[in-house]
Amino acid sequence: MKLQLFQIDAFSSSVFSGNPAAVVPLDEWLSDATLQAIAVENNLSETAFFVPADPGDDADFDLRWFTPAMEVDLCGHATLASAHVLASHLGFGPETITFATQSGLVSVARRDGRLALDFPARPGDPVPVSAQLSGALGAAPDEVISARDLMAVYATEKEIRTLAPDFARVRELEALGVIVTAPGEAPDVDFVCRFFAPRAGIDEDPVTGSAYCTLTPYWAERLGKTDLHALQVSQRGGELFCSHEPGAERVHIAGSAVSYLEGTISF
Repeated sequence: MKLQLFQIDAFSSSVFSGNPAAVVPLDEWLSDATLQAIAVENNLSETAFFVPADPGDDADFDLRWFTPAMEVDLCGHATLASAHVLASHLGFGPETITFATQSGLVSVARRDGRLALDFPARPGDPVPVSAQLSGALGAAPDEVISARDLMAVYATEKEIRTLAPDFARVRELEALGVIVTAPGEAPDVDFVCRFFAPRAGIDEDPVTGSAYCTLTPYWAERLGKTDLHALQVSQRGGELFCSHEPGAERVHIAGSAVSYLEGTISF
């Protein structure tokens, strides 16, 4: 069997930055074991697979995401990468692409030279700052929000950049991943973040679109702003443009994507 493979750097306008995702278009679903094996072989934070949706469905494609360790219910950068592949390599013409996923319908629209994700908001609830979390991250946050992931809020960007988590201890926390965030220092940057997910086989993810489903509502409310400019300050780095209306059930997360590699999987 031969399959097309694309590797896309998402949430970046240049290669060697942002978050690399593998994208594998399919005519029909392969077995879960085969999808997971391909993700393991690719050894990227996510591999996205999509198939054409059935006629009459609300979606254009059905989309799934796999880390090297597991299937996940929502992934931003690999969705952005999939839309980029469809528009730039596979000739999909409409301005908006709709995907059916484990998290419901999500869409990607081409706007102002960027790709904008329409994702569910996951605002979360405040929880106590635990000694277990503080010890795993290496410094106590000011507050913690619990959604799908735990979000630890710190006072300064410097604290986010210098955190050195104990990933074995992070893995023991009751959450898929841990977001750490603080206000941005640059005048035009509203907030910064990093994301750790050793449970999903990713110690630190370079750029994490799904994390902004929690980050965006939090910072929009805290800063009293609808539109936000964010940086993920991982080693590779990423830039995101987010928006959230008060009380809305959706967030918009926009960024750029660039093609790095095109090839063929043979097995």
